[in-house]
Amino acid sequence: MKVYLDMCCYNRPYDPQDQMSISLETQAKLFIQEWIKSGKLDLVNSYTLDYEVSNVPQEERRDTIRLFIHQYAAEYVGIENQSAIEGKAREIMSTGVKEKDAAHVAAAILTHCDYFISTDKRLLRYKTDEVKMCNPIEAVLELEGL
Repeated sequence: MKVYLDMCCYNRPYDPQDQMSISLETQAKLFIQEWIKSGKLDLVNSYTLDYEVSNVPQEERRDTIRLFIHQYAAEYVGIENQSAIEGKAREIMSTGVKEKDAAHVAAAILTHCDYFISTDKRLLRYKTDEVKMCNPIEAVLELEGL
């Protein structure tokens, strides 16, 4: 089972945890990371995600996220796939999705991910038959029985 986590997901544990929904998404995201570490889920990374991680201003956060992704990514969508990513992203953007978000979803689709996991409510309104779009809580509830 292949999953793609967008930058919002990686940042969720660093958000203020005073809202129940944020706290629950954080716990679910950390649970997903444990499944990735144990090999229950295969993580997909992309050059788009690498770029976003490199722009995280807090050094410790940036290094922690980068280390996890590089240590556990089972598949990488490199720059050599840029034209395919951009083509699919343009199609996704025609529905109102922003460019960077569309590139992430395109990478997940082109690598045949089963789940695209995000905490971005606006992005999760985008629906496709090519990848299951969900937040970390929904992903854990669906994947828990597998």
